[in-house]
Amino acid sequence: MFKNSCNGLVHTLGPILGAAIVCVALAAPGASADDSKTDPKTVVATVGDHKITEAELELKAKPQLDDLQQKVEALVRQKTFDIRSKTLETMTDEYLVSQAAQQKKLSVDDYVKKESAGKDGVKDADAKKFYDQHKTQQWPPYEVAKTQLMTLLNRQALLERLKKNEPVKILLEPERMAVDSSGHPSIGSKDAPITMVEFEDFQCPFCKASEDTVKKVRAKYGDKIRVVHMDFPLSFHSHSMDAANAARCANDQGKFWQFRDTLFVNQGKLAPEDLKATAKTLGMNTTQFNECLDKGKHADEIKKDLAAGEKSGVDGTPGFFINGRPLVGAQPLDKFTDLIDAEISSGGVKQASAK
Repeated sequence: MFKNSCNGLVHTLGPILGAAIVCVALAAPGASADDSKTDPKTVVATVGDHKITEAELELKAKPQLDDLQQKVEALVRQKTFDIRSKTLETMTDEYLVSQAAQQKKLSVDDYVKKESAGKDGVKDADAKKFYDQHKTQQWPPYEVAKTQLMTLLNRQALLERLKKNEPVKILLEPERMAVDSSGHPSIGSKDAPITMVEFEDFQCPFCKASEDTVKKVRAKYGDKIRVVHMDFPLSFHSHSMDAANAARCANDQGKFWQFRDTLFVNQGKLAPEDLKATAKTLGMNTTQFNECLDKGKHADEIKKDLAAGEKSGVDGTPGFFINGRPLVGAQPLDKFTDLIDAEISSGGVKQASAK
C-alpha cells in the first residue's frame, strides 16, 4: 500500500509528531437528544401572546438538520473505510512478521529486535535524515522522537523486505464519492486515468499552502492526471465569493488558470477593485470582466458547487477527490502519491471529468 518507507511512517507518527491542517467551515447546529416522541403541538417558546410550537420549530430547523445529517453520513462512510483499511493493513503486517519469526523459531519481539540490530537495521543518520525531511513545527526535537522513530523505521524496513518475498495485495474497495465535475476548469489530459477534483477557497491560507504540493503531483504524474477546479468559498472569508466569481469571469475569457495562480500569489488582494486590476494586468477585456464581476454572473454556479461539495462531505478547504476518493486538507505529497499510485495500480474508477 505504501510506495516507500517514508509513507506509512508519516501516517503512524501523525498523532504524535504532527497533523495536517484544514480551514473548517462552521457546522450546522444539530439536535442533542431524541425528540421523536415530542408532541408537535408542544409550545417551545412564547413572544408575548404568540406561541411557537414544536412542529413549527421542526419545520424551520429541518433544512439545517438534513444538511448536518448528510455531512455526518458522508464522514462516517469515509472514516469507516479509513479504519477498516488501516486495520486490514495492520493484520497483514502482523501476519507477515509472525510467520517470519516462526520460521526463525523466535518470538515476534526477539525476531524484530534481531532484524533491527542486524546489517539491515536503520542507522541513526538515516533516522535523522527522515526526521529532517518530514518534520513540522508540531514535531518534538529529534532526540525526543528518536527512539520511537527508529523503532517505526526499522519495522517498516523489515516489512518491505518481507513483502518482496511475500507480496501483499489489499482487495478492500475504497469509499468513493460521485463528484460530477463536468463543465469546470481543468488542466491535464481528458483521457488521464486519474481525475483529481479540488474544492477551493481562494482566501483560504491552506489552499495556498497546498499549491506547491499539487504542482509536484502534476509534475510527477504528467498526462496520467487531470486536475479539476470546483469552488467552495467559506462564509467567514470576506472576499472568497468575489474571488470565485472573478475566476469564473476570467474563465469566460480563457484565462482561468493564469488568474487563479495570481489570486493565490496575491491572496491579500481579493477585493473587487483588486480583482479588476488583476484582470487588466493579464490583458483581459476589462469591460466584459468588470460587468461579469459586478453582476455576480456566476453566483448560482458557485452555489451549486457548494451544494455538491457539502453533499460529498466537504466542510472545509482544500478538499480533494482522487477518482472519487476523499483527501482533506493541505496534506504532504506522500498522502497524494499513496492514493494515486493505488488507483493507477488497481485501475481505479474514473470520475466524471470536466469537458
